[in-house]
Amino acid sequence: MKALKTFPNGGVHPPENKLTAACRIETLPPPESVIIPVAQHPGAPAIPTVKRGDKVLTGQLIAKAAGYFSANIHSSFSGTVSKIDSALDISGYKQTSIFITISGDEWIPETDRSNDLITEIKNTPEEIIQKIQDAGIVGLGGAAFPTHIKLKVPADKKCSLLIINGAECEPYLTSDHRLMLEKGSEIIIGTRIMMKALGVNRAIIAIENNKPDAISLLEELVKGDDDITVQPLKVKYPQGGEKQLIKAITGREVPSGGLPVDVGVVVQNAGTAFAVYEAVQKNKPLIERVVTVSGKSLKRPGNYMARIGTPVSSLIDAGGGLPEDAVKVIGGGPMMGKAISNLQVPVVKGMSGIVVFANGESGRIPYGQCIRCSKCIRVCPMNLEPYLLMTLAEKNLFERMEDEMVTDCMECGSCSYTCPAYRPLLDYIRLGKTTVLKMIREKNMK
Repeated sequence: MKALKTFPNGGVHPPENKLTAACRIETLPPPESVIIPVAQHPGAPAIPTVKRGDKVLTGQLIAKAAGYFSANIHSSFSGTVSKIDSALDISGYKQTSIFITISGDEWIPETDRSNDLITEIKNTPEEIIQKIQDAGIVGLGGAAFPTHIKLKVPADKKCSLLIINGAECEPYLTSDHRLMLEKGSEIIIGTRIMMKALGVNRAIIAIENNKPDAISLLEELVKGDDDITVQPLKVKYPQGGEKQLIKAITGREVPSGGLPVDVGVVVQNAGTAFAVYEAVQKNKPLIERVVTVSGKSLKRPGNYMARIGTPVSSLIDAGGGLPEDAVKVIGGGPMMGKAISNLQVPVVKGMSGIVVFANGESGRIPYGQCIRCSKCIRVCPMNLEPYLLMTLAEKNLFERMEDEMVTDCMECGSCSYTCPAYRPLLDYIRLGKTTVLKMIREKNMK
């Protein structure tokens, strides 16, 4: 077996709690209606192309990308647009959304809905990127960055390697693991599609060593190929961070404020590779994704293929309902995810999991003074000083936070996880980082 690799600086080892690793992907029943936000990506919200009363088909474009970092939005079911109004998102903010009353599942005619595996890649690199853009594909690892942008290498850069991120280092989450097991062939073809778009002849699929079945399967699928290899990784959080993954595999270090392509690498999530296969080979827009529903007190934790816009409550119902001892529901994994205040918020493209915490598993502990133990520094994968950043945020010293490279923080939560004084380091760092980024945008606009 290949030597296990990992990143050298920082990281923690939280309990894995991969309770759903053996649970096959199930298709979630359709709800009565869906709420589809028009901003499921970092850029400007997409502009609705439908109005109240319009009939829509599954896969139909309902909101068009507005701006460079924006992405198209498609209907996840056929039905009638009941209204376009604001609705709560997973973070508790209101944003423009398209409400659709479901009346069936009639698809746009161009989508190939057969189970046939299409291996031949007929499209040119330009056509591939355009199809991915048209399909509204974004990174499914959580950041939801538009995929077509990452595949457009700037003229002054050169990409030599594509890394497929199958690390899935967050505790509880197994959606990528199951997708690699059940759709491995499609992920390999999706990888080849992106290699063609990038013009590279080498790809590495990186998987943490707690998924030996996925490693074995994908190694068998690429057996005899020289262009795609599978690289097992040591189990360490946050192994799935782009910069950590690149450092672990290549030894290259992405510069502060830089991008992976600055060191000749593009990183895409395993789920994104599957979505790319469906978009390019099957003409299928991104209207659904696999979501892990987990928690130690859930009756039926599992992995579910859920359509975009489905309420989180439907996922919890599929998991056996909200347990009586539930105290918190997290969107995403417990390290980087956010608490959900309303279970009617919809599933979005970047939602990889729902984790339910029971009483005693989660709660704010009164925090004390920093004891200068330096644990937060030792575990920070970005070589920052979290204790200092929190202090600066408390004192509103945001200019100093910018000097201390707060924008390099990947918000992994390792500092908060390891702090013996229970200080909410990440909360304050997030506040400061948001403020600093706003300051930088305002400076650039002058």
